[in-house]
This record gives sequence, structure tokens and C-alpha cells, in this order.
Amino acid sequence: MKKTSAFMSFFQTLLFSCLFLQLTQSSTQMNDIVLDDLVDDMCKKTPNFDLCSSTIHSNPQAGKSDANGIAVIMVNGILQSVTNTLSFIQGLVKETKDPELQRKYVSCAETYIPLEKTILPQAVDSINKKKYGLAIFSMGFIGKEIDSCNKQFSNGSPLNEKTGSLHQLLDIGTAILKQL
Repeated sequence: MKKTSAFMSFFQTLLFSCLFLQLTQSSTQMNDIVLDDLVDDMCKKTPNFDLCSSTIHSNPQAGKSDANGIAVIMVNGILQSVTNTLSFIQGLVKETKDPELQRKYVSCAETYIPLEKTILPQAVDSINKKKYGLAIFSMGFIGKEIDSCNKQFSNGSPLNEKTGSLHQLLDIGTAILKQL
């Protein structure tokens, strides 16, 4: 009798564990679907759904983020773009032999450094403090700063491709922030 009772207890525990595991997986899958829907809903309200969605989904935290977290992920995507552009500019500074062109590149680098080191981290901080207006202002400020860099080049900026992508990200970031 004790053997049968022990077997039944083991069987019940095993059955309960399997049921619990299935419920946990279903709940996790439902959360992932809901968060994916949130990303899609927010990105549909931006100027470029595909770029928005790919930028946000490239971050492993996207599946666990609420609307605030999605905004932070987008601003961090902008930060990554600013960092890449700054690295590109620094490479141009080292490569060029033309002193006038080098001066313009240095000026651009000096414009991008505070964007990377101060403005974008402050935008993330503003989002975390739910001061969305300040974060939106930062997006506009960054756009004006990168435009001022490009205007130094009379025959077209060698940064146009990078800054065009950056402007798209800024527009998306602003659109997301306006939803909060």
C-alpha cells in the first residue's frame, strides 16, 4: 500500500510540474506576443515602421520592455548611430591631408562628442524620469546640430548618408516619445 501511495504522490507531483511548466510557457509566450504587439503599435505611429521595428527588435531587452523601455531602446539606437558617425568622422580627420577639410571634420567631431557623451544620456535619463518633453527637445537639438555640421560642406557633405539615417532615427524617436 505504501508503494502505491508513494507512486501516486510521485505521479501527482510529476503531473503538477508538467502542468505548471506548460502554464508558465504559455504565459511567457502571451507576454512576448503582447510586447511584440506594443512594439508594432508604437512603430506604426512613426514615419518608418520597418526601421523602427528593426532598431527596437535588435535589442534583446525589447521583448521585456514597456512603452518607456521601448523609447529608451530607440534613444540607445540613436546613440549607437551617433557613435558610429563620430567614429567615421574621426577616421576622416586622420585620413585627410587637406587642412581646410580636416578643420571641418574636427568641427563636426566636436559637435558629435557632446551628443554622444551628454545629450543622449540625458535624454535617456529624462525618459526614465518621465520628462518626455525634455527628451523630445533633445531629439530636435541633435537634428539641428548634425545639420550645422553638414552645412560646413559647400559641395555636399561626405556625411549625408549617415546623417540621413540618423535623421530618420531621430524622427522615429520623437514619434515614439510623443506617444508616452
